[in-house]
Amino acid sequence: MYHEQGCGDLLERNGKYGSHGPGGGRGPKAAGAETDLLACADVSGVDGYDAVALGCPAMGSEELEDGEFLPMLESIEPALPGKKVALFGSYDWGVGEWLENWEARCAEKGISLAASSVKCNNAPDDEGLSACRALGAALA
Repeated sequence: MYHEQGCGDLLERNGKYGSHGPGGGRGPKAAGAETDLLACADVSGVDGYDAVALGCPAMGSEELEDGEFLPMLESIEPALPGKKVALFGSYDWGVGEWLENWEARCAEKGISLAASSVKCNNAPDDEGLSACRALGAALA
């Protein structure tokens, strides 16, 4: 569950999950779930989904990407409380503050996280990939 640019969204519908990148859905699949990938433009809502993992890299000054990802996030946030939700992403410079801000945003909106968020400096190393797989398994 990782993407380098843009956004990837891990959604579960009746036991089906989606993933993006090198983690490749192995966490949910290893836990017995099927996977599907939805890009930001393809997300029209989360009704019928039990779990949602959202991935977004840090952009600009430690911010969520605002061209595709943020509008999609804002459209589904009201439906996320009560679902299993997980966050992941990458950053280049800085310390990954965007993810801490994103976690706080979720808490303010009543969105509980099902697992610790995963942030990777640039591309994930073996430890990052392992964390991504564990994140996916926590949603299964």
